[in-house]
Amino acid sequence: MTRYGMVIDLKRCYGCYACVTSCKAKNFTPPGVMWARVIKGETGKYPNTIRQALPVLCMHCEEPSCLTVCPTGATQQEDGGIVTVEKSKCIGCSYCKMACPYGARYMVEEWKSYFPDGCPETEYEIFAKAAWEDKSGTGVSTKCDFCKDRIPKGDLPACVKACPANARTFGDLDDPQGEVVQLIKKGRGSPLHPELGNEPKVYYLPPR
Repeated sequence: MTRYGMVIDLKRCYGCYACVTSCKAKNFTPPGVMWARVIKGETGKYPNTIRQALPVLCMHCEEPSCLTVCPTGATQQEDGGIVTVEKSKCIGCSYCKMACPYGARYMVEEWKSYFPDGCPETEYEIFAKAAWEDKSGTGVSTKCDFCKDRIPKGDLPACVKACPANARTFGDLDDPQGEVVQLIKKGRGSPLHPELGNEPKVYYLPPR
């Protein structure tokens, strides 16, 4: 059985936002919707300070809180462990958004333009709006799906493919010889907040 997961090497990530922009371009997410985000923080005191970028996305948990609270079965865990939303079943109750400890869920009432009100609607905007509504819908919960449509083609998620520092690796967590498993073992990889019991399938290699 395959369990898809991701490893993010914090030593390599320098916070360029390529993952963020590639995700938005691939999924046509409207303003304010960030399926891929980069959080930046700083530790220490001047002049000995360290700035660190932390990329975050849906963790596709083995034990997803969002699935447990969903009253309609819209949140599903597919083959490979990818957590998805069936838009036709979602009633927009936001239970999943509140239950997710990683802030990975977004509710979109309507697709909005990136341009100010009054600007003429472009052909791209018309296309982007139609693409968003076809895949994710409106008035329902949305989230990262590991670009699952690419997997059967042997392609990588957009955020992985776009990373110029090769900070992200995607693959099978059940393959002991696979790259993701080897990186976790050799690099002391760990998920965010394992104490919560969600068993995330996104692992991080320490920054130093």
